[in-house]
Amino acid sequence: MRSISPWIEKHVNLIPKDQAVIDVACGNGRHSLFFLEQGYEVIAVDIDTSVIAGNEGRSGLSIVQADLEGAPWPFRPESVGAIVVVNYLWRPLFSHLRETLKPGGILLYDTFAQGNEKYGRPRNQDFLLAPGELSEQLSQNFDIIDSFDGYIENPVPACRQSIAARKRT
Repeated sequence: MRSISPWIEKHVNLIPKDQAVIDVACGNGRHSLFFLEQGYEVIAVDIDTSVIAGNEGRSGLSIVQADLEGAPWPFRPESVGAIVVVNYLWRPLFSHLRETLKPGGILLYDTFAQGNEKYGRPRNQDFLLAPGELSEQLSQNFDIIDSFDGYIENPVPACRQSIAARKRT
């Protein structure tokens, strides 16, 4: 399993331990399991939950199989205290992310940005954030705690955009 996103690791302490965390597009579950090991209740959601399903039954872990791009959003408004998104971009979800977080809730988002096509996948501009796009998407409802937009060398060379933000009360 690949290592945890350094951005997520850096900002995990922004999330109070008594808040549930949704791991959007959880993939193999590396971030879901990381948060679970840190003592959080975790809701892992993805279209393909076959890998993380091997952890079904672990205390504090809920697994939701959902087509995030073609089916209704599976969560109620203001139902969780934190949402984590890593290496995934589906712009229509931004409104759902805003709505699902409780006031004061934390959003940690870390994905690829324009310029990444020089270093590998994704190369399609539909899956690469434009400069400042995360901040622009969140500025009306969130206070930006920390953000990054640029080139990184580790864990692999890439152009990334990352944000840690708190939903306004």
